[in-house]
Amino acid sequence: MVVNIIKSFARCAVLELSNEGYYNTEEEYTIELNGRFYKNSTKVVESLYDLKPDTEYQLVLKRNGKEEAQTVFQTKKESVTLNVREFGALGDGQHNDTINIQCAINACPENGRILIPKGTYKVTSLFLKSHILIELAKDATVSAIPDRQLYPILPGILEGNDEETEYNFGTWEGNPLDCFAAVITGLSVEDVAITGQGTIDGCASKENWWHDAKIRNIAWRPRLVFLNRCNHVTMQGVTVTNSPSWNIHPYFSNHIKFLDLKIINPKDSPNTDGLDPESCSNVDIIGVYFSVGDDCIAIKSGKIYMGAKYKTPSINLMIRHCMMRDGHGSITIGSEMAGGVRNLTVRECEFIDTDRGLRIKTRRGRGRDAVIDGVLFEQIRMDQVLTPIVINSFYFCDPDGHSAYVQSQEALKVDERTPILGEFTFRNLVCSNCHAAAAFIIGLPEEKIKRVAFENVSFTYAIIPSPSLPAMMDGLEKKVKLGVYAKNVQCLELKDVNIKGANGDAVITENVNQVIME
Repeated sequence: MVVNIIKSFARCAVLELSNEGYYNTEEEYTIELNGRFYKNSTKVVESLYDLKPDTEYQLVLKRNGKEEAQTVFQTKKESVTLNVREFGALGDGQHNDTINIQCAINACPENGRILIPKGTYKVTSLFLKSHILIELAKDATVSAIPDRQLYPILPGILEGNDEETEYNFGTWEGNPLDCFAAVITGLSVEDVAITGQGTIDGCASKENWWHDAKIRNIAWRPRLVFLNRCNHVTMQGVTVTNSPSWNIHPYFSNHIKFLDLKIINPKDSPNTDGLDPESCSNVDIIGVYFSVGDDCIAIKSGKIYMGAKYKTPSINLMIRHCMMRDGHGSITIGSEMAGGVRNLTVRECEFIDTDRGLRIKTRRGRGRDAVIDGVLFEQIRMDQVLTPIVINSFYFCDPDGHSAYVQSQEALKVDERTPILGEFTFRNLVCSNCHAAAAFIIGLPEEKIKRVAFENVSFTYAIIPSPSLPAMMDGLEKKVKLGVYAKNVQCLELKDVNIKGANGDAVITENVNQVIME
Protein backbone atom coordinates (compact mmCIF):
# COMPACT_ATOMS: atom_id res chain seq x y z
CA MET A 1 0.00 0.00 0.00
CA VAL A 2 1.28 3.47 -0.93
CA VAL A 3 -0.40 6.64 0.37
CA ASN A 4 0.00 10.23 -0.79
CA ILE A 5 -1.55 13.46 0.45
CA ILE A 6 -2.75 15.02 -2.80
CA LYS A 7 -4.09 18.21 -1.21
CA SER A 8 -4.02 19.76 2.24
CA PHE A 9 -5.78 22.81 3.62
CA ALA A 10 -5.76 24.40 7.07
CA ARG A 11 -8.39 22.04 8.51
CA CYS A 12 -8.66 19.12 6.11
CA ALA A 13 -6.59 17.00 3.73
CA VAL A 14 -7.14 14.42 1.00
CA LEU A 15 -5.26 11.13 0.78
CA GLU A 16 -4.97 8.84 -2.25
CA LEU A 17 -3.91 5.19 -2.33
CA SER A 18 -1.95 3.70 -5.21
CA ASN A 19 -2.71 0.29 -6.75
CA GLU A 20 -5.49 -0.43 -4.25
CA GLY A 21 -8.56 -0.37 -6.50
CA TYR A 22 -10.68 1.92 -8.62
CA TYR A 23 -13.09 3.97 -6.47
CA ASN A 24 -13.25 1.55 -3.53
CA THR A 25 -10.54 -0.67 -2.09
CA GLU A 26 -10.99 -4.43 -1.96
CA GLU A 27 -10.34 -4.46 1.79
CA GLU A 28 -11.17 -2.05 4.58
CA TYR A 29 -8.28 -0.16 6.15
CA THR A 30 -7.83 1.90 9.33
CA ILE A 31 -6.63 5.50 9.45
CA GLU A 32 -4.64 6.79 12.42
CA LEU A 33 -3.56 10.41 12.91
CA ASN A 34 -0.78 11.18 15.37
CA GLY A 35 -1.17 7.79 16.98
CA ARG A 36 -4.95 7.98 17.45
CA PHE A 37 -7.71 6.14 15.64
CA TYR A 38 -9.42 8.38 13.10
CA LYS A 39 -11.75 6.16 11.04
CA ASN A 40 -12.09 3.03 8.93
CA SER A 41 -12.49 3.42 5.17
CA THR A 42 -12.86 1.55 1.91
CA LYS A 43 -12.28 4.54 -0.37
CA VAL A 44 -9.21 4.94 -2.55
CA VAL A 45 -9.49 8.74 -2.20
CA GLU A 46 -10.47 9.77 1.33
CA SER A 47 -10.80 13.11 3.10
CA LEU A 48 -9.57 13.93 6.60
CA TYR A 49 -11.47 16.58 8.56
CA ASP A 50 -11.35 18.44 11.88
CA LEU A 51 -7.63 19.10 11.61
CA LYS A 52 -5.81 22.05 13.18
CA PRO A 53 -4.15 24.80 11.11
CA ASP A 54 -0.37 24.91 10.80
CA THR A 55 0.06 21.49 12.39
CA GLU A 56 2.16 18.48 11.46
CA TYR A 57 0.35 15.15 11.24
CA GLN A 58 1.68 11.62 11.04
CA LEU A 59 -0.71 9.52 8.98
CA VAL A 60 -0.64 5.73 9.42
CA LEU A 61 -2.78 3.23 7.53
CA LYS A 62 -3.33 -0.27 8.88
CA ARG A 63 -4.97 -3.52 7.87
CA ASN A 64 -5.73 -6.24 10.41
CA GLY A 65 -3.81 -4.24 12.98
CA LYS A 66 -0.62 -4.16 10.92
CA GLU A 67 0.87 -0.96 9.56
CA GLU A 68 0.94 -0.89 5.76
CA ALA A 69 1.66 2.73 4.87
CA GLN A 70 2.53 6.05 6.45
CA THR A 71 3.37 9.62 5.59
CA VAL A 72 3.76 13.02 7.26
CA PHE A 73 2.02 16.22 6.16
CA GLN A 74 1.60 19.78 7.35
CA THR A 75 -1.66 21.71 7.32
CA LYS A 76 -1.70 25.29 6.08
CA LYS A 77 -1.90 28.46 8.13
CA GLU A 78 -5.22 30.28 8.53
CA SER A 79 -5.64 33.97 9.28
CA VAL A 80 -9.18 33.96 10.72
CA THR A 81 -12.51 32.12 10.72
CA LEU A 82 -15.67 34.05 9.88
CA ASN A 83 -18.80 32.18 10.92
CA VAL A 84 -21.68 33.27 8.67
CA ARG A 85 -24.01 33.22 11.70
CA GLU A 86 -22.03 36.12 13.10
CA PHE A 87 -23.02 38.03 9.95
CA GLY A 88 -26.73 37.41 10.48
CA ALA A 89 -27.29 34.17 8.55
CA LEU A 90 -29.95 32.07 10.28
CA GLY A 91 -29.68 28.70 8.56
CA ASP A 92 -33.30 27.94 9.38
CA GLY A 93 -34.33 26.89 5.87
CA GLN A 94 -36.68 29.88 5.49
CA HIS A 95 -34.77 33.15 5.78
CA ASN A 96 -32.94 34.36 2.66
CA ASP A 97 -29.33 34.22 3.87
CA THR A 98 -27.75 35.37 0.59
CA ILE A 99 -26.67 38.85 1.66
CA ASN A 100 -25.41 37.64 5.03
CA ILE A 101 -23.14 34.95 3.56
CA GLN A 102 -22.02 37.33 0.80
CA CYS A 103 -21.09 39.89 3.45
CA ALA A 104 -18.90 37.29 5.18
CA ILE A 105 -17.21 36.46 1.86
CA ASN A 106 -16.58 40.13 1.09
CA ALA A 107 -15.22 40.78 4.59
CA CYS A 108 -12.88 37.81 4.68
CA PRO A 109 -9.15 38.70 4.62
CA GLU A 110 -6.57 36.67 2.68
CA ASN A 111 -6.07 33.10 3.88
CA GLY A 112 -9.25 33.32 5.92
CA ARG A 113 -12.02 30.75 6.28
CA ILE A 114 -15.75 31.36 5.88
CA LEU A 115 -17.50 28.72 7.98
CA ILE A 116 -21.05 27.68 7.11
CA PRO A 117 -22.08 25.59 10.13
CA LYS A 118 -24.88 23.03 10.48
CA GLY A 119 -28.20 24.30 9.11
CA THR A 120 -30.06 25.00 5.87
CA TYR A 121 -29.16 28.32 4.28
CA LYS A 122 -31.52 29.61 1.58
CA VAL A 123 -29.66 31.59 -1.07
CA THR A 124 -29.72 32.69 -4.70
CA SER A 125 -26.24 33.56 -6.09
CA LEU A 126 -23.06 33.84 -4.04
CA PHE A 127 -19.92 35.38 -5.59
CA LEU A 128 -16.42 34.23 -4.68
CA LYS A 129 -13.36 36.39 -4.13
CA SER A 130 -9.67 35.51 -4.24
CA HIS A 131 -7.51 33.98 -1.48
CA ILE A 132 -10.27 32.55 0.71
CA LEU A 133 -11.64 29.17 1.74
CA ILE A 134 -15.32 28.38 2.22
CA GLU A 135 -16.10 25.38 4.42
CA LEU A 136 -19.52 23.72 4.46
CA ALA A 137 -19.61 21.86 7.76
CA LYS A 138 -21.22 18.46 8.22
CA ASP A 139 -25.04 18.76 7.95
CA ALA A 140 -24.75 22.25 6.41
CA THR A 141 -26.78 22.81 3.24
CA VAL A 142 -26.61 25.80 0.92
CA SER A 143 -30.12 25.52 -0.50
CA ALA A 144 -30.99 27.48 -3.65
CA ILE A 145 -34.23 29.46 -3.88
CA PRO A 146 -35.85 28.33 -7.18
CA ASP A 147 -37.20 31.75 -8.17
CA ARG A 148 -35.63 33.07 -11.37
CA GLN A 149 -36.85 36.61 -10.57
CA LEU A 150 -34.29 36.78 -7.74
CA TYR A 151 -31.17 35.80 -9.69
CA PRO A 152 -28.70 38.21 -11.30
CA ILE A 153 -27.95 37.72 -14.99
CA LEU A 154 -24.50 37.25 -16.51
CA PRO A 155 -24.52 38.90 -19.98
CA GLY A 156 -23.13 36.75 -22.77
CA ILE A 157 -21.11 39.48 -24.52
CA LEU A 158 -20.50 43.13 -23.63
CA GLU A 159 -18.54 45.40 -25.96
CA GLY A 160 -15.62 47.37 -24.51
CA ASN A 161 -15.38 51.12 -24.83
CA ASP A 162 -12.64 50.74 -27.43
CA GLU A 163 -15.21 48.97 -29.68
CA GLU A 164 -12.72 46.13 -30.14
CA THR A 165 -12.50 44.40 -26.78
CA GLU A 166 -15.37 42.17 -25.66
CA TYR A 167 -16.25 40.84 -22.24
CA ASN A 168 -17.85 37.43 -21.95
CA PHE A 169 -19.63 36.58 -18.71
CA GLY A 170 -22.55 34.30 -19.54
CA THR A 171 -22.56 31.14 -21.62
CA TRP A 172 -25.01 28.45 -22.68
CA GLU A 173 -24.04 25.20 -24.40
CA GLY A 174 -20.91 26.61 -26.01
CA ASN A 175 -22.26 30.00 -27.07
CA PRO A 176 -21.80 33.39 -25.32
CA LEU A 177 -25.39 33.90 -24.18
CA ASP A 178 -27.07 35.51 -21.17
CA CYS A 179 -27.48 33.07 -18.27
CA PHE A 180 -28.45 33.35 -14.64
CA ALA A 181 -25.54 33.50 -12.22
CA ALA A 182 -24.79 30.17 -10.55
CA VAL A 183 -25.50 29.46 -6.91
CA ILE A 184 -21.72 29.64 -6.43
CA THR A 185 -20.13 31.96 -9.02
CA GLY A 186 -16.45 32.76 -9.47
CA LEU A 187 -15.47 35.53 -11.91
CA SER A 188 -11.70 35.96 -12.46
CA VAL A 189 -10.77 34.84 -8.95
CA GLU A 190 -7.72 32.84 -7.86
CA ASP A 191 -6.52 30.78 -4.92
CA VAL A 192 -9.98 29.72 -3.74
CA ALA A 193 -11.17 26.53 -2.06
CA ILE A 194 -14.66 25.18 -1.34
CA THR A 195 -14.37 22.32 1.12
CA GLY A 196 -16.27 20.31 3.69
CA GLN A 197 -18.87 17.64 4.34
CA GLY A 198 -21.91 19.76 3.52
CA THR A 199 -24.21 20.03 0.49
CA ILE A 200 -24.94 22.52 -2.27
CA ASP A 201 -28.55 21.84 -3.30
CA GLY A 202 -29.97 23.55 -6.38
CA CYS A 203 -33.53 22.52 -5.39
CA ALA A 204 -34.39 22.12 -9.08
CA SER A 205 -37.45 20.10 -10.06
CA LYS A 206 -39.92 19.67 -12.88
CA GLU A 207 -42.05 22.34 -11.20
CA ASN A 208 -39.37 25.03 -11.58
CA TRP A 209 -36.05 24.97 -13.44
CA TRP A 210 -36.62 21.66 -15.26
CA HIS A 211 -40.01 22.73 -16.66
CA ASP A 212 -39.70 23.59 -20.37
CA ALA A 213 -35.96 23.11 -19.98
CA LYS A 214 -35.12 23.86 -23.61
CA ILE A 215 -36.89 27.23 -23.59
CA ARG A 216 -35.06 30.36 -22.50
CA ASN A 217 -37.01 32.17 -19.79
CA ILE A 218 -35.53 35.64 -19.07
CA ALA A 219 -32.08 34.04 -19.32
CA TRP A 220 -30.72 30.50 -19.56
CA ARG A 221 -30.76 28.26 -16.50
CA PRO A 222 -27.99 28.65 -13.90
CA ARG A 223 -25.40 26.08 -12.90
CA LEU A 224 -24.74 25.16 -9.32
CA VAL A 225 -21.06 26.16 -9.57
CA PHE A 226 -19.68 28.35 -12.39
CA LEU A 227 -16.00 29.34 -12.55
CA ASN A 228 -15.34 31.87 -15.30
CA ARG A 229 -11.66 32.66 -16.02
CA CYS A 230 -10.47 31.51 -12.62
CA ASN A 231 -7.12 30.09 -11.53
CA HIS A 232 -6.06 27.68 -8.78
CA VAL A 233 -9.50 26.76 -7.51
CA THR A 234 -10.22 23.54 -5.58
CA MET A 235 -13.51 21.91 -4.64
CA GLN A 236 -13.24 19.11 -2.08
CA GLY A 237 -15.59 16.87 -0.16
CA VAL A 238 -18.96 18.54 -0.69
CA THR A 239 -22.07 17.01 -2.25
CA VAL A 240 -23.58 18.81 -5.23
CA THR A 241 -27.17 17.91 -6.14
CA ASN A 242 -30.37 18.92 -7.96
CA SER A 243 -28.74 21.41 -10.27
CA PRO A 244 -30.92 23.52 -12.61
CA SER A 245 -28.52 22.63 -15.49
CA TRP A 246 -24.85 21.59 -15.52
CA ASN A 247 -23.70 20.97 -11.95
CA ILE A 248 -20.13 22.31 -12.09
CA HIS A 249 -18.89 24.36 -15.06
CA PRO A 250 -15.28 25.61 -15.16
CA TYR A 251 -14.94 27.99 -18.10
CA PHE A 252 -11.61 29.34 -19.47
CA SER A 253 -10.08 28.40 -16.13
CA ASN A 254 -6.70 26.90 -15.24
CA HIS A 255 -5.20 24.75 -12.48
CA ILE A 256 -8.44 23.52 -10.98
CA LYS A 257 -9.03 20.45 -8.83
CA PHE A 258 -12.16 18.48 -7.92
CA LEU A 259 -11.47 16.00 -5.13
CA ASP A 260 -13.68 13.47 -3.32
CA LEU A 261 -16.96 15.13 -4.38
CA LYS A 262 -20.41 13.62 -4.85
CA ILE A 263 -22.42 14.94 -7.80
CA ILE A 264 -25.98 13.58 -7.80
CA ASN A 265 -29.06 14.37 -9.89
CA PRO A 266 -32.13 12.30 -10.84
CA LYS A 267 -31.74 10.10 -13.93
CA ASP A 268 -34.45 12.02 -15.80
CA SER A 269 -33.24 15.54 -14.97
CA PRO A 270 -32.51 17.49 -18.20
CA ASN A 271 -29.01 18.73 -19.09
CA THR A 272 -27.67 18.02 -15.62
CA ASP A 273 -24.12 17.15 -16.67
CA GLY A 274 -21.91 16.46 -13.69
CA LEU A 275 -18.73 18.39 -14.44
CA ASP A 276 -18.01 20.21 -17.71
CA PRO A 277 -14.55 21.78 -18.13
CA GLU A 278 -14.76 24.15 -21.10
CA SER A 279 -11.58 25.65 -22.59
CA CYS A 280 -9.72 24.80 -19.39
CA SER A 281 -6.18 23.59 -18.73
CA ASN A 282 -4.57 21.49 -16.01
CA VAL A 283 -7.73 19.97 -14.56
CA ASP A 284 -7.68 17.18 -11.96
CA ILE A 285 -10.87 15.21 -11.26
CA ILE A 286 -9.98 12.64 -8.60
CA GLY A 287 -12.15 10.43 -6.41
CA VAL A 288 -15.46 11.92 -7.57
CA TYR A 289 -18.77 10.00 -7.47
CA PHE A 290 -21.26 10.80 -10.26
CA SER A 291 -24.92 9.87 -10.78
CA VAL A 292 -26.63 12.37 -13.07
CA GLY A 293 -29.28 12.90 -15.75
CA ASP A 294 -26.88 13.59 -18.63
CA ASP A 295 -23.11 13.16 -19.12
CA CYS A 296 -21.06 12.58 -15.98
CA ILE A 297 -18.07 14.51 -17.34
CA ALA A 298 -18.33 16.46 -20.60
CA ILE A 299 -15.18 18.16 -21.87
CA LYS A 300 -15.81 21.12 -24.16
CA SER A 301 -14.18 24.15 -25.81
CA GLY A 302 -16.96 26.22 -27.38
CA LYS A 303 -19.47 25.54 -30.13
CA ILE A 304 -18.21 27.56 -33.12
CA TYR A 305 -17.88 31.28 -32.32
CA MET A 306 -15.95 30.89 -29.02
CA GLY A 307 -13.69 28.15 -30.37
CA ALA A 308 -12.82 30.06 -33.52
CA LYS A 309 -12.32 33.43 -31.78
CA TYR A 310 -10.41 32.41 -28.65
CA LYS A 311 -8.76 29.18 -29.94
CA THR A 312 -8.51 27.87 -26.39
CA PRO A 313 -8.58 24.08 -26.13
CA SER A 314 -9.25 22.05 -23.04
CA ILE A 315 -5.82 20.57 -22.38
CA ASN A 316 -3.98 18.44 -19.82
CA LEU A 317 -6.89 16.80 -18.00
CA MET A 318 -6.48 13.96 -15.47
CA ILE A 319 -9.43 11.85 -14.32
CA ARG A 320 -8.79 8.99 -11.92
CA HIS A 321 -10.41 6.90 -9.18
CA CYS A 322 -13.88 8.15 -10.12
CA MET A 323 -17.20 6.29 -10.05
CA MET A 324 -19.77 7.01 -12.76
CA ARG A 325 -23.20 5.50 -12.11
CA ASP A 326 -26.01 6.41 -14.51
CA GLY A 327 -25.80 9.11 -17.14
CA HIS A 328 -25.71 9.33 -20.92
CA GLY A 329 -21.93 9.17 -21.08
CA SER A 330 -19.34 8.44 -18.41
CA ILE A 331 -16.84 10.75 -20.11
CA THR A 332 -17.83 12.75 -23.18
CA ILE A 333 -15.83 15.05 -25.41
CA GLY A 334 -18.00 17.53 -27.28
CA SER A 335 -20.04 18.20 -29.05
CA GLU A 336 -19.14 21.85 -28.35
CA MET A 337 -15.40 21.42 -28.92
CA ALA A 338 -14.48 23.90 -31.66
CA GLY A 339 -11.38 24.93 -29.72
CA GLY A 340 -10.14 21.34 -29.43
CA VAL A 341 -9.38 18.88 -26.61
CA ARG A 342 -5.88 17.50 -26.08
CA ASN A 343 -4.06 15.35 -23.57
CA LEU A 344 -6.83 13.62 -21.63
CA THR A 345 -5.88 10.74 -19.31
CA VAL A 346 -8.51 8.59 -17.62
CA ARG A 347 -7.34 5.76 -15.38
CA GLU A 348 -8.54 3.50 -12.57
CA CYS A 349 -12.20 4.47 -12.89
CA GLU A 350 -15.43 2.49 -12.77
CA PHE A 351 -18.43 3.07 -15.07
CA ILE A 352 -21.78 1.46 -14.18
CA ASP A 353 -25.16 1.75 -15.97
CA THR A 354 -24.16 4.60 -18.26
CA ASP A 355 -25.15 4.64 -21.93
CA ARG A 356 -21.52 4.97 -23.07
CA GLY A 357 -18.05 4.86 -21.53
CA LEU A 358 -15.99 7.20 -23.66
CA ARG A 359 -18.14 9.22 -26.03
CA ILE A 360 -16.66 11.51 -28.68
CA LYS A 361 -19.21 13.82 -30.30
CA THR A 362 -18.06 15.87 -33.27
CA ARG A 363 -19.30 16.82 -36.75
CA ARG A 364 -18.50 18.84 -39.82
CA GLY A 365 -18.68 22.54 -39.09
CA ARG A 366 -16.71 22.48 -35.83
CA GLY A 367 -13.61 23.71 -37.70
CA ARG A 368 -9.88 23.04 -38.04
CA ASP A 369 -9.21 24.08 -34.43
CA ALA A 370 -11.55 21.29 -33.31
CA VAL A 371 -8.73 18.79 -32.77
CA ILE A 372 -9.19 15.90 -30.34
CA ASP A 373 -5.86 14.20 -29.73
CA GLY A 374 -3.86 12.38 -27.06
CA VAL A 375 -6.70 10.50 -25.34
CA LEU A 376 -5.66 7.63 -23.03
CA PHE A 377 -8.03 5.30 -21.17
CA GLU A 378 -6.40 2.66 -18.98
CA GLN A 379 -7.33 0.43 -16.05
CA ILE A 380 -11.07 1.01 -16.51
CA ARG A 381 -13.87 -1.31 -15.41
CA MET A 382 -17.33 -1.00 -17.00
CA ASP A 383 -20.56 -2.86 -16.23
CA GLN A 384 -23.94 -2.50 -17.97
CA VAL A 385 -22.59 0.20 -20.25
CA LEU A 386 -24.56 -0.02 -23.50
CA THR A 387 -21.62 0.85 -25.76
CA PRO A 388 -18.25 1.19 -23.98
CA ILE A 389 -16.46 3.16 -26.73
CA VAL A 390 -18.10 5.60 -29.17
CA ILE A 391 -16.20 7.92 -31.52
CA ASN A 392 -18.79 9.63 -33.72
CA SER A 393 -17.97 12.18 -36.41
CA PHE A 394 -21.62 12.56 -37.47
CA TYR A 395 -23.26 13.67 -34.22
CA PHE A 396 -26.55 15.28 -35.22
CA CYS A 397 -26.60 18.31 -32.93
CA ASP A 398 -27.68 21.87 -33.85
CA PRO A 399 -30.45 22.92 -36.29
CA ASP A 400 -28.48 21.65 -39.28
CA GLY A 401 -27.56 18.35 -37.64
CA HIS A 402 -29.55 16.22 -40.10
CA SER A 403 -28.42 18.17 -43.16
CA ALA A 404 -26.62 16.53 -46.09
CA TYR A 405 -23.48 18.49 -45.22
CA VAL A 406 -23.27 17.04 -41.71
CA GLN A 407 -24.53 13.52 -42.44
CA SER A 408 -23.14 12.73 -45.91
CA GLN A 409 -21.07 9.53 -46.00
CA GLU A 410 -19.29 10.74 -49.11
CA ALA A 411 -15.87 12.40 -48.87
CA LEU A 412 -16.38 16.16 -48.95
CA LYS A 413 -13.78 18.85 -49.48
CA VAL A 414 -11.53 19.49 -46.47
CA ASP A 415 -11.82 23.15 -45.54
CA GLU A 416 -11.88 25.45 -42.52
CA ARG A 417 -15.01 23.70 -41.23
CA THR A 418 -13.51 20.20 -41.02
CA PRO A 419 -12.64 18.85 -37.52
CA ILE A 420 -9.70 16.52 -36.79
CA LEU A 421 -9.49 13.36 -34.69
CA GLY A 422 -5.99 12.24 -33.68
CA GLU A 423 -4.81 9.37 -31.46
CA PHE A 424 -6.86 7.32 -28.99
CA THR A 425 -5.45 4.52 -26.78
CA PHE A 426 -7.49 2.02 -24.73
CA ARG A 427 -5.46 -0.22 -22.43
CA ASN A 428 -6.43 -2.74 -19.74
CA LEU A 429 -10.22 -2.36 -19.96
CA VAL A 430 -12.75 -4.89 -18.66
CA CYS A 431 -16.23 -4.24 -20.06
CA SER A 432 -19.03 -6.53 -18.82
CA ASN A 433 -22.70 -6.74 -19.82
CA CYS A 434 -22.36 -4.69 -22.99
CA HIS A 435 -25.46 -4.21 -25.15
CA ALA A 436 -25.34 -2.20 -28.38
CA ALA A 437 -21.72 -2.65 -29.49
CA ALA A 438 -18.32 -3.21 -27.97
CA ALA A 439 -17.02 -0.13 -29.77
CA PHE A 440 -18.45 2.06 -32.50
CA ILE A 441 -15.82 4.20 -34.23
CA ILE A 442 -16.55 6.28 -37.30
CA GLY A 443 -14.45 9.08 -38.73
CA LEU A 444 -15.05 11.42 -41.64
CA PRO A 445 -14.18 9.93 -45.04
CA GLU A 446 -12.30 13.11 -45.99
CA GLU A 447 -10.46 13.42 -42.61
CA LYS A 448 -9.99 9.95 -41.16
CA ILE A 449 -9.20 9.25 -37.52
CA LYS A 450 -5.42 8.99 -37.32
CA ARG A 451 -4.99 6.12 -34.86
CA VAL A 452 -7.06 3.98 -32.50
CA ALA A 453 -5.25 1.35 -30.40
CA PHE A 454 -6.73 -1.37 -28.14
CA GLU A 455 -4.48 -3.42 -25.86
CA ASN A 456 -5.59 -6.04 -23.32
CA VAL A 457 -9.29 -5.21 -23.59
CA SER A 458 -12.22 -7.57 -22.99
CA PHE A 459 -15.89 -7.08 -23.91
CA THR A 460 -18.57 -9.46 -22.60
CA TYR A 461 -22.20 -9.11 -23.65
CA ALA A 462 -25.24 -9.20 -21.38
CA ILE A 463 -27.34 -12.38 -21.35
CA ILE A 464 -30.17 -10.53 -23.07
CA PRO A 465 -28.63 -7.48 -24.80
CA SER A 466 -31.00 -4.54 -25.27
CA PRO A 467 -30.93 -3.31 -28.89
CA SER A 468 -30.16 0.37 -29.07
CA LEU A 469 -28.33 2.90 -31.20
CA PRO A 470 -24.59 2.82 -30.47
CA ALA A 471 -24.28 6.45 -31.61
CA MET A 472 -26.51 9.39 -32.53
CA MET A 473 -26.19 9.75 -36.30
CA ASP A 474 -28.41 9.23 -39.30
CA GLY A 475 -28.59 5.89 -41.08
CA LEU A 476 -28.12 3.51 -38.14
CA GLU A 477 -30.39 0.58 -37.43
CA LYS A 478 -31.43 -0.42 -33.93
CA LYS A 479 -29.64 -3.73 -33.51
CA VAL A 480 -26.88 -5.33 -31.49
CA LYS A 481 -23.49 -5.62 -33.16
CA LEU A 482 -21.03 -8.07 -31.61
CA GLY A 483 -17.56 -6.68 -32.13
CA VAL A 484 -15.79 -3.46 -32.90
CA TYR A 485 -17.27 -1.41 -35.73
CA ALA A 486 -14.67 0.88 -37.26
CA LYS A 487 -14.87 3.04 -40.36
CA ASN A 488 -12.65 5.80 -41.73
CA VAL A 489 -9.71 5.05 -39.43
CA GLN A 490 -6.16 5.37 -40.81
CA CYS A 491 -4.57 3.03 -38.26
CA LEU A 492 -6.47 0.54 -36.10
CA GLU A 493 -4.32 -1.55 -33.73
CA LEU A 494 -5.64 -4.48 -31.69
CA LYS A 495 -3.62 -6.57 -29.24
CA ASP A 496 -5.18 -9.09 -26.86
CA VAL A 497 -8.75 -8.02 -27.53
CA ASN A 498 -11.49 -10.52 -26.63
CA ILE A 499 -15.20 -10.23 -27.35
CA LYS A 500 -17.71 -12.84 -26.23
CA GLY A 501 -21.34 -13.46 -25.41
CA ALA A 502 -22.61 -13.84 -21.85
CA ASN A 503 -22.62 -17.63 -22.02
CA GLY A 504 -19.20 -17.89 -23.58
CA ASP A 505 -20.58 -18.14 -27.10
CA ALA A 506 -19.41 -16.04 -30.02
CA VAL A 507 -15.92 -15.94 -28.56
CA ILE A 508 -13.63 -14.08 -30.93
CA THR A 509 -9.92 -14.47 -30.36
CA GLU A 510 -8.28 -13.87 -33.71
CA ASN A 511 -7.52 -10.24 -34.44
CA VAL A 512 -8.63 -10.55 -38.03
CA ASN A 513 -12.15 -11.43 -36.85
CA GLN A 514 -12.46 -8.94 -34.04
CA VAL A 515 -13.30 -5.97 -36.18
CA ILE A 516 -16.07 -5.13 -38.57
CA MET A 517 -14.17 -2.57 -40.58
CA GLU A 518 -15.43 -0.71 -43.61
